[in-house]
Amino acid sequence: MTAIELDDVHTYYGQSHILQGVSLSVEDGENVALLGRNGVGKTTTLRSILQLTPPRSGTVRVHDEDVTGLPTHEVARRGVGWVPEERRMFSHLTVAENVRASIPPEADPAERMRRAFDRFPDLEELREHEAGSLSGGQQQMLAIARALVGDNDVLLVDEPSEGLAPLIVEEVVEALEDLPDDQTLVLVEQNVPMALALTDRFYVLDHGEVVAEGDSADASLEDDRIRRYLTA
Repeated sequence: MTAIELDDVHTYYGQSHILQGVSLSVEDGENVALLGRNGVGKTTTLRSILQLTPPRSGTVRVHDEDVTGLPTHEVARRGVGWVPEERRMFSHLTVAENVRASIPPEADPAERMRRAFDRFPDLEELREHEAGSLSGGQQQMLAIARALVGDNDVLLVDEPSEGLAPLIVEEVVEALEDLPDDQTLVLVEQNVPMALALTDRFYVLDHGEVVAEGDSADASLEDDRIRRYLTA
């Protein structure tokens, strides 16, 4: 089954035409990177999937269901988790309280907490620390953990390495590598080698359009499909 599909999506900010006919698809359990320079529409693509910035035309499907125009919380209820670049969390709550706040009411809180800390053991050691006191990498792991305890089988992750030291980036990479095999990941990331290492396929965006795509294993920074759209 197709987890995410965009068909000729056009999205605007005011009068600015950001996405200009974007079409792409992501299969269940597949990891896909969105690559390109700043300002070409990568984050807007994620926001359009979630209907945070609804398209003016075109279709967005989640698990083969048309979600175009639905409220964002309805898209999220269909299993789409969002890890934004700014790593939103409750800074004055503890790590454990942040995770607990993301658990659906009908779920077993103890089981979900155990699942989160089994996946990110470093967070368990920090469970009573305030989220605002964590390092950037630890906050990123917490943001991912919060998304995963909410029954999200599709994860949209925006610039997880942004502003992090290289050693912390390694922690984030390990966290993403440890995602379940059936987890679907759509990753926006400026660190191209990292993005390619974490994904099965990639799309390159330029001026709001998909201009290239391919298998991540066959690509590198020297790949003309990537290099020509990532250099100034």
